[in-house]
Amino acid sequence: MELAQQLQLVVAEVQTARQQVASLNTQLREIEGTIAAVKNQPDDMALHRQMGSILVEVKDRVSLINELESALEQLNSALVSIKKKEQDLVSTYEELKKSIEG
Repeated sequence: MELAQQLQLVVAEVQTARQQVASLNTQLREIEGTIAAVKNQPDDMALHRQMGSILVEVKDRVSLINELESALEQLNSALVSIKKKEQDLVSTYEELKKSIEG
């Protein structure tokens, strides 16, 4: 494969990685907001969770918070991986660019 084609593929992969980073950041903010809302909800008020197309009352708030915090950790881990991949791709891009420029 010639260098110009490799460069185009790397550019596409960098764009994909950046889209994934943006998506993960959005999901992280959403879960952080949900955790805050659950923690701020008074104990005497019902809390509901959407499951499929219905709302179900949450009886065990601690389990819900633990589940949300676990999802947050997984998303953070995925974000670190994708950012590392993005950095590696940018480095590859720079190397290919230098090779093409001579």
